[in-house]
Amino acid sequence: MSHQFEPLKNDLLLRAARGEKVERPPIWVMRQAGRYLPEYHQVKGQHDFFECCRSPEIASTLTLQPIERYAGLIDAAIIFSDILVIPTGHGHDCRDDRQERPQLPLTPKIS
Repeated sequence: MSHQFEPLKNDLLLRAARGEKVERPPIWVMRQAGRYLPEYHQVKGQHDFFECCRSPEIASTLTLQPIERYAGLIDAAIIFSDILVIPTGHGHDCRDDRQERPQLPLTPKIS
């Protein structure tokens, strides 16, 4: 199955990454920077961290929040995810116990 995507409306970041001359530096918001948005807290308050990462609907909502809030001012979005989804996908027990950040025990489970 082949999908045809619409042409990009803003390829400033991609052109800059390729080393092409661009009219201005591209602007993007890293995932962590979205934490100050009230709409982020509204979504995040209903789900734990890993649920936000695992759900395409929630992750895409959180990814697009800065783009929607600052329409026309941001050139790219960073996908909402985390490096800890990798060990979680391999069966390690990563937890979000509502502390400051998710926890990954240092002692692996031995079967």
